[in-house]
Amino acid sequence: MESIIQHLEKMTGYRDHDLLNISIAPALREIVDASSARVFEFVANEAGTFLRSKVDITATDVTLVEQQEVIHLSSGVCSIPGLQSAITNRHPVVEATTDTGLSLYFLLWNGEKLEAVIQLCRPVKQHISITDVLKGMLVVFRNFHALLDYNERDSLTSLLNRKTFEDSYTKLLRLNPEQPVSNTEEAEGAHFHWLAVVDIDHFKRVNDQFGRLYGDEVLILIANLMRSYFQTDDYLFRFGGEQFLILLHATNLASAQENLDQFRTLIAEHQFPQVGKVTVSIGFSRVESGEPAVAIVGRADQALYYAKNHGRNRTCHYDHLVASGDLHQEFSNDIAEFF
Repeated sequence: MESIIQHLEKMTGYRDHDLLNISIAPALREIVDASSARVFEFVANEAGTFLRSKVDITATDVTLVEQQEVIHLSSGVCSIPGLQSAITNRHPVVEATTDTGLSLYFLLWNGEKLEAVIQLCRPVKQHISITDVLKGMLVVFRNFHALLDYNERDSLTSLLNRKTFEDSYTKLLRLNPEQPVSNTEEAEGAHFHWLAVVDIDHFKRVNDQFGRLYGDEVLILIANLMRSYFQTDDYLFRFGGEQFLILLHATNLASAQENLDQFRTLIAEHQFPQVGKVTVSIGFSRVESGEPAVAIVGRADQALYYAKNHGRNRTCHYDHLVASGDLHQEFSNDIAEFF
């Protein structure tokens, strides 16, 4: 019991979702006396839905996975018996036997979202009282995740809020170092992140004409469209008022431009109740390795205001505007803060 309380104390000391997901794995491994544990993150994108290994845990060590294991969750493809059904039916635990022996899979839910899956390999202790303890720890985990969400998310739209942006941006740079490319084209197979600033056109007119309740509904619906359109490994923020930020993963400029343009078109074609048609303007730029958050936001912001001043309902790329002479390159104050 003392060991369980110590694990709970350590787990609830984290203020980061990823660290919280990882912190529960050593506790579960120790309780069932498993030989090792592996943490998988849940990913849903254009390639499908799958689990991707992140961290390996033994009795003596916690290490990042160098050769990532991928478990596909598509129908008829999943290699773990019962796992896909458990995700569909929101079961917390799956017991499965594979080539490596018996494993327990614990599904870590945050509300309706699957955050991660923990694999416990060759557990020794499996009696009912142990299972009840584990399920109780998962309840604590779920409740603490909800508390973190309450602090990190915008109360109206449930997107990430402004004060979490810099931490999310720093984490993205740390976990996904950008690859060097030439000035003219992206290297084949490279992966990049792009920051886009999205601003609702004539939003004050919406509030003045229809009232703040309908203005709030427009914000909520746009946030819902963002969640349904962008991938799970993209970061979505409400930055304040009628402005949103997107940290977008895309392999090259053409892909980033296409994704953002398609989203802009999606908004323009959507019928908003009572209000009718609404458009957005978007400015974006590529995230450079080691670049402070204020610098990339400043570039995307300049591209946004060019779009706002040149017809609205447009998607503008900062570097293209500078190269064409439509914008003059400016430098931001690196020590500025966002809140």
